[in-house]
Amino acid sequence: MTRTRQERPGAGPPPGAAAADRPATGPVRGARALLAVAALAVALAAADTYVVVLALTDMMAGVGVGIESLQRGTPIISGFLLGYIAVLPLIGRLSDLVDRRRILLWCLVVFVVGSAVTAAAVELPVMVGGRFLQGLGGGGLVPATLALVADLWPRGRRGMPLGVVGAVQELGSVLGPLLGALVLAVAGWREIFWLNVVLGLLALLGVVLLRPAAPAPDRASGMVGTAPDRASRVVAPTPDRASGMVGPGATGRRRRWVTGAAYLLAVLAAALWTLALWAPQALTTSVELGLPFVPLDPDSGSRVATPVGLAAAAVTLLLALVTLTRWLPLLLRADLLGATFVAVALGSLVLTFSTANPETEVLGPWGVWLLPLGAASTVAFLLRQRLAAAPLVPRGVVRRRVWPALVVSLLVGAAIVAVVVDVPLLSRLTQGTDETDAALVLVRFLVAVPVGALLGGWLLRRVGPALVAAPGLALAAVSILAMSRWERASLAELVGTTLALAGAGLGVGLAIAPVNDAALADAREDGHGTVSSLVVVARMVGMVVGLALLTALGLRRFHLEVGTLADPTDTDALLDAAVVQVQTVLTGAGYAAALAAVVALALGWRPVGAARSGSSGS
Repeated sequence: MTRTRQERPGAGPPPGAAAADRPATGPVRGARALLAVAALAVALAAADTYVVVLALTDMMAGVGVGIESLQRGTPIISGFLLGYIAVLPLIGRLSDLVDRRRILLWCLVVFVVGSAVTAAAVELPVMVGGRFLQGLGGGGLVPATLALVADLWPRGRRGMPLGVVGAVQELGSVLGPLLGALVLAVAGWREIFWLNVVLGLLALLGVVLLRPAAPAPDRASGMVGTAPDRASRVVAPTPDRASGMVGPGATGRRRRWVTGAAYLLAVLAAALWTLALWAPQALTTSVELGLPFVPLDPDSGSRVATPVGLAAAAVTLLLALVTLTRWLPLLLRADLLGATFVAVALGSLVLTFSTANPETEVLGPWGVWLLPLGAASTVAFLLRQRLAAAPLVPRGVVRRRVWPALVVSLLVGAAIVAVVVDVPLLSRLTQGTDETDAALVLVRFLVAVPVGALLGGWLLRRVGPALVAAPGLALAAVSILAMSRWERASLAELVGTTLALAGAGLGVGLAIAPVNDAALADAREDGHGTVSSLVVVARMVGMVVGLALLTALGLRRFHLEVGTLADPTDTDALLDAAVVQVQTVLTGAGYAAALAAVVALALGWRPVGAARSGSSGS
């Protein structure tokens, strides 16, 4: 059957078309409600990044890892980060090919499943797998939501909704440890993740029920609708060759059978995995019914390596094979091979640097092997980008102001992580606080970030992205450089530390909406999801790599200071050297923010709505 461009599912408008020429009067009907649900889901996923801060030792105990083996618990955190960042480009690209709401739904499903697996885990590999799924689903929510804003709001009106998305993401990071503390005060660590399941299901229901109206016709292309309804357009029925009548035909009947079989297998797989992970005592202790729950290796005590666990895995594999024709062509169209190269490269970065102790080392234990692997994967990806007919990042999607937006996001990530890691470190060194009390020092910074994000989105209605982001980042640079002069007694000065922390958070927050707004304004209309994912990836890479590089500088300065000591065992002198290390890291972060402020000048001086899609807006 031949389909026109308007009929083909997933087909988008030509580059530069839809939203650029839509009258900038406001969002389509129902957009705000859907954004509210999506933003709350983003906040929930962001909170999950830090929710384990207070519960980590309890979680380790729950899977049989003692506090003396704290290093073995690192994958609980790095597994989430790996899922969050490694597949972001693929999810961003997929959101450009199918309904954005469908991507939100599947990301929420994966997040809910990951939360349930984590809550039920009694062994470390299962818990790490659950955290990976949480990161995978939670990370995909961000670019899909940002792209949704670009679909439902016209140019020049995206500042505030983008600010809202940035604000709730940062607010989720603030509330994550608090949410964990509140749940732990009345229940155990597993209830944290069961709460995630409940909230995730509510968000899932909201996305299912809310369907924004289609926007006004696109004058440039003559098409109606935006990316969220591309995949749901009505396609003419297929003639039934056997009967000569118009109807679903044999193909339609076969699709119904496949769909029915897929649903049955999905329910069966869910039931078997629930039994395997839950392992109800009434069954496991039964003489007649307990055999499927006996571990294949009696010494392991695994609930997965059991007959019922293997059956669950087999049904899941069968489900994947039955539905192969549904998802494999889409993944191939999105460039699965290129996405694999990116995932390996980003995963190598995450595992190399996130498993290192930032106070004493730069590379994790596997860094010497992972970094070459990541470099080789990066080269393979670049070759794939050049040679593939339809690469992961479509040609012409990253253009004009997208480039400075990515650079700013990268530098801001490096600045943020230095503050988040080294200010609490300074508190522990100089005030003798534990990790929890040291983290509370950051509240002034973390609260100021969402405030800045909302303010930055509001200002974009009146001035250009550069005039919001550049001064904000300059304020952040001055504030962080002021922190780099803190001495051993500085954290006791409430006013001075509050001004510096709040100034840094406000400045960083001011840049969030302008960066996304400028990038989405100059990206091709059919590449909003891809560009949104790249902005998020740039920030995460900046955080991971920036922390490693700045820590390397700080450790070098520390060893130089120790080398000049007359008595290397002098505890007081060693503490001074450690403070110098923190000062060095914060100085580097301040310079990164200052450089980001300079690059942000390229984001455009005029409000985005004042320029056509073919203009850079500068």
